[in-house]
Amino acid sequence: MNRLQIKYCGNKSLEDLEVTSRSNADYLGFIFAESKRKVDPTQLKQWLTEVNIGSKQLVGVFVNESISNILSTIDEVPLSIIQCHGTETREYLIELKERTSIPVWKVIHHTDISLNEMENLSGIVDGYVIDSKVKGMWGGSGQTFNWSFIPDYIEEAKNQNVPCFIAGGVNRENVGALLDFDIHGIDISSGIEEKGIKDKAIITKIEEQVTQYESSTRP
Repeated sequence: MNRLQIKYCGNKSLEDLEVTSRSNADYLGFIFAESKRKVDPTQLKQWLTEVNIGSKQLVGVFVNESISNILSTIDEVPLSIIQCHGTETREYLIELKERTSIPVWKVIHHTDISLNEMENLSGIVDGYVIDSKVKGMWGGSGQTFNWSFIPDYIEEAKNQNVPCFIAGGVNRENVGALLDFDIHGIDISSGIEEKGIKDKAIITKIEEQVTQYESSTRP
């Protein structure tokens, strides 16, 4: 099996970044849409001068944002991935990729038609994040979706030859069960927080489970 990829999202302060930068994460996510975890690109640019993130890649999360505003953010922050978390269309995503030349991930909020949405984006996006659909929220709800559908999402992503991350309520209590689905990656935000702040001890517990799982499944 390939090594599980880890993304810690919703870093909203210098302190959060200091904690996650010392983790085993492959990706660090930052929200540029309206949210309690929203960050300012100029402020994040300053944080990055104070924290060594090593080889970790930066993911910018946007919700139905204008392409011009995304371009302005890229001017401030060296994003490796653009994550579209809203109802962005095929045409929008194609134009975004053409104008930025940066890989684009699309969030799919779990519904009865989610697989159709993925099929419709085949050949366009570079990865998926499957999240819970919660009324009034785009993400960060801390709620899981019906995991029995995970194999279908993973299969479709494999058919498209792109990664598929599982988000929505992933935490230290349930991550062990999630790993049994042979997923490509996990995307965690509220699940690594204590009173709204990224917590080193919680991250350590999660990463211990990931390491144990990989040790038991790797030939």
